[in-house]
Amino acid sequence: MEDINTPQIGPVLQRQRKGRGLTLQQLAATSGVSKSMLSQIERGQANPTFAVLWSLTRALKIEFADLLGGEANAPDDDAIELVAASHIPEIRSGDGACRLRILSPPRLAGEMEWYDVEIAPSGVLESAPHMPGAFEHFTAFTDGFEVTSGHSTRILQAGDTARYPADVPHRIVNRSGQVARGLMILLYRSSRSETA
Repeated sequence: MEDINTPQIGPVLQRQRKGRGLTLQQLAATSGVSKSMLSQIERGQANPTFAVLWSLTRALKIEFADLLGGEANAPDDDAIELVAASHIPEIRSGDGACRLRILSPPRLAGEMEWYDVEIAPSGVLESAPHMPGAFEHFTAFTDGFEVTSGHSTRILQAGDTARYPADVPHRIVNRSGQVARGLMILLYRSSRSETA
C-alpha cells in the first residue's frame, strides 16, 4: 500500500543482522530482499511492505513482533495462539488519517492478509496495484465508505461488503464526518472471475 509508514524498524533490523554476524549481502541472499533495499530500510529511507518484513523475519528466524519492537505472547497450548491487543502490529498513513491493524498471521503474508481498518473523516487509503490476480474484500462496520477500484466506485453502508480487483489502483475513502471502521481482506491468489 502506498503512503503507509511502518514503525521505525531500521535500527532493529540492523541490530538483529549484526547480532548474527551477517553482512547486508548475506542477509540479502537468505531473505531474497535486495542489498540496496536492506540498506535503505536500515537507514530509514524506505518503507518495506508486509511481504518484505515477512521475508526478513524468516531469514533472521525471529517473530514479526520482534522486528516491530513488540513481543507476542507465547501460546498457552498447541491449539490456541493468543496475541495481546497491545502487540498487534499497526501501520499508519503518512498523514495519520488511516490506521491498519494487521490481524493475519505473518506466515500468510503474500497469500492472504486481513486488516482492521480505521479511517478519519475525509481520510483516504490509497493503494497501488498489488500483484496480478490480487483481490480485496472490504466490509464496512460503519457508514460512509467509498471504495474505488480502477474506474468503478461504490458507496458502502454499515454491513455492506465490497469485493474488487486489487491489481489495479484502488482506494478507500471515508466520506462521513466521523471515524469509520471496516475489515479488509487481501487475497493474492484470487481469480479475476470473482464478481462484486
